Amino acid sequence: MNLKAHTFKGGIHPPHFKKATEKLAVEKAQEPKIVFIPMHQHIGAPCDPVVKVGDKVKIGQKIGEAKAFVSAPIHSSVSGTVKKIQQLDTPTGKAVTIVIESDGLNEIHESVAPKGDIKNLSKEEIVSIIKEAGITGMGGAGFPTHVKLSPPPEKKIDTVILNGAECEPYLTADHRLMLEQPDMIIKGLKAIMKAVDVKKGYIGIENNKPDAIEIMIKAAYKEPEIEIVPLETKYPQGDEKRLIYAATNREVPAGGLPMDVGVVVNNVGTAHAIANAIETGMPLVERIATITGSGIKNPKNLLIKVGTPFNEIIDQCGGFKDNPGKIIMGGPMMGLAQFSTEVPAIKGTSGILVLDEKDAKIPDPDPCIRCAKCVDICPVNLQPLFISKLSLKKMYDEAESYNPLSCIECGSCSFICPSKRPLLQSIRVAKKEIISKRRKN
Repeated sequence: MNLKAHTFKGGIHPPHFKKATEKLAVEKAQEPKIVFIPMHQHIGAPCDPVVKVGDKVKIGQKIGEAKAFVSAPIHSSVSGTVKKIQQLDTPTGKAVTIVIESDGLNEIHESVAPKGDIKNLSKEEIVSIIKEAGITGMGGAGFPTHVKLSPPPEKKIDTVILNGAECEPYLTADHRLMLEQPDMIIKGLKAIMKAVDVKKGYIGIENNKPDAIEIMIKAAYKEPEIEIVPLETKYPQGDEKRLIYAATNREVPAGGLPMDVGVVVNNVGTAHAIANAIETGMPLVERIATITGSGIKNPKNLLIKVGTPFNEIIDQCGGFKDNPGKIIMGGPMMGLAQFSTEVPAIKGTSGILVLDEKDAKIPDPDPCIRCAKCVDICPVNLQPLFISKLSLKKMYDEAESYNPLSCIECGSCSFICPSKRPLLQSIRVAKKEIISKRRKN
């Protein structure tokens, strides 16, 4: 195996801030008394509720049906009674939410049963199991996994890559998963490889996690088709196009998808969820999340049930140290800032980051000094300063000529800017305006 660290052009080196939780084993969170399960937890169409108020439900029971191809069903994470079905706040906006009061019995639904050995399952059966288990990308984006594993016939896939980079500062959920359940990740990768009929699999792990690299090499020892790829510790190494280049030297064209270069990328957490769905039959109803930051008393890695309110999860970590300055679902670079802790954990909740008022303070921007640092570090080779300048002047047609839609919104430009310009925020505005105009046309 090649132990040379692979990487990509550009990128930044933000402080890791992982020491608070990287050595902490995953703890099972306390059982929630009430869960709030949104019908929209993924990229694509929301689900339709298939239960009504007053119904008794069990763990693993389907409560939301996916009616579109780009969607994924949703299941109950507790046994109990449906109390309400209404529009409520979620970490990604308002959505129809099923409120279930737990009965504390943890009864498992009759449909939850082992699906058999991967060796004896056809690729169609594996994709069907993944779809019915409601598995979506666990790295944060939340793309329905069965869609990724159903490429059109003209797209020939020959490689599967698992993303174990976890390049976001603060987050350690994937790191702990690799240390604690490496065999399940390998099983999940083998299932994905069979689903898309390929013979080569890679697991990319940043070299600031040498213990994870070592343990995954041991887990894959008897699997000649699987290779562990050490990656240079650099942000955004976990972006799938950067990961593909680092692992295979293939370059996904602008506007293209991984399947255009014969690759499917999934997160290590997604692979684990797939293995669990096959081995036990349990759909995606819980996940590991890192609860951390300067505003949290006792940072932890917790196994949390989907639908558990943020405030309950934070209380299990000792609560806030002081007045929180900012609460983010995910990491500080690409996470989503929250206006309330009264929102539920969803399938894509990789972490809850609480920053104190000092760490959350955003400095006032100075004028651009045209140092071009944002150009140098942009992993997509864009010119953020020009896109931002035009966006701030609402000159979106002119901004479009600088290809803002290729921006992966990693935030590297804002991080590196010595003038602390709102580069990412203004580029996001330009992207939304350009997309909106295209739809109208």
